[in-house]
Amino acid sequence: MSEKDVKVNHFETTVKEEEIYNGRVFRIGLRDVELENGETSKREIVYHNGGAGVLPVDTDGNVYLVRQYRCAFGEEVLEIPAGKLEKGEDPFFAAVRELEEETGFKSDSFIKLGEYWPTVGYCTERVYLYLAKMLTKGETHFDSDEFISLVKMPFEKAYEMCMTGEIRDGKTQLAVLKAKNYL
Repeated sequence: MSEKDVKVNHFETTVKEEEIYNGRVFRIGLRDVELENGETSKREIVYHNGGAGVLPVDTDGNVYLVRQYRCAFGEEVLEIPAGKLEKGEDPFFAAVRELEEETGFKSDSFIKLGEYWPTVGYCTERVYLYLAKMLTKGETHFDSDEFISLVKMPFEKAYEMCMTGEIRDGKTQLAVLKAKNYL
């Protein structure tokens, strides 16, 4: 018997939840849950508004990534232009905003690459991914705490860097892998 032959609806029931942290980027809840077998457990949940990222590709097949220092890992990271969503913000408009802010590019040709959930074990973050083509150059508008370098490279090089692990950022890997179907 295969896994697809047996459908089991697993569940947990929230008994109680308290907020233990409320910050600028996320908040954390501590949840008491009852498991499907009747036992209880605790869950720490990070509530995050989500984010949107965009892979810009020019007519010559070059991608534009951004390099910036990421404090959590203590090093520079090469990634697609992306940013967090404001509460209730449409992910598409966030992607359009981040494309212009971080690269200076605008586009009238976006393809939705889908959404992914980076850390399903404890976080509600959803990241929405887009491919932007037919780029026109404008001006960057970095946030006051952003220090970004724009990196241009052929799409195939970015793809290879994702496959070898040289690009380690998950949203960037996924955007590049999904964009390969359209390029």
